[in-house]
Amino acid sequence: MANYVVKEGHEIRVAISGKSGCGNTTVSSLLAEKLGIQLINFTFRQLAQEKGMTLAEVIENAKTDDSYDVAVDTKQVELARAESCVLGSRLAIWMLKEADLKVYLIASDDTRAKRILNREGGDLQAIKDFTAMRDREDSARYLKLYNIDNNEYEFADLKIDTATRTPNEIVQLILEHLEAKGLVVQR
Repeated sequence: MANYVVKEGHEIRVAISGKSGCGNTTVSSLLAEKLGIQLINFTFRQLAQEKGMTLAEVIENAKTDDSYDVAVDTKQVELARAESCVLGSRLAIWMLKEADLKVYLIASDDTRAKRILNREGGDLQAIKDFTAMRDREDSARYLKLYNIDNNEYEFADLKIDTATRTPNEIVQLILEHLEAKGLVVQR
C-alpha cells in the first residue's frame, strides 16, 4: 500500500459509519494511522468503560435518558472539528456534515455477528439476537433525537461492502478516493 499524507497546509475530515460489526473501528483506525491524523471513535462502549458500566447497561439507560447519546455525539463532533481526523461512529456521516469524505460500511447481519463473536467471544445466536435488538434501539433513538434514519445512507460518498474486502483493501479504496478529490497525496 502506498504512503499517503494530507496535502500540506490543509486539514481533512473523513467520517466513517456503519452498524456494529461492519468494521468501523478497524477501518477508521487503519486510515487514521496511514494518514498520520487523529482517530476519533468515542462510542457507547467507551462511555460504558468511563462510567464503570456494561455496554448493555448504557444501551438500556439510553432508552430513557437522552443524555447518553447527546454526550457521545456532541463530544465526537467537537473533537472532529478541532483538527484533521477520521471520525468513526454510527452517526459520523450524518453528524459531521462538513466532512470531506463520508464513507458507509456495509455487512450482512450474519457477517456482523460472526465478527463480533470473533472479537468478543460468546454464543453466535445470542450475539445475533443482541445485535438485532441493538440495531432496533439505536435506529429508534437516532430518529427520535436527531430525525436521522440510519438506514438511509445513499448520500454517502462511498458505500463499501466489507464482507468482500479486507480492512487494508477498504482503506486503499478510501485513500484512492481521497487522492482523486485532491485531499491527499502519495509520498
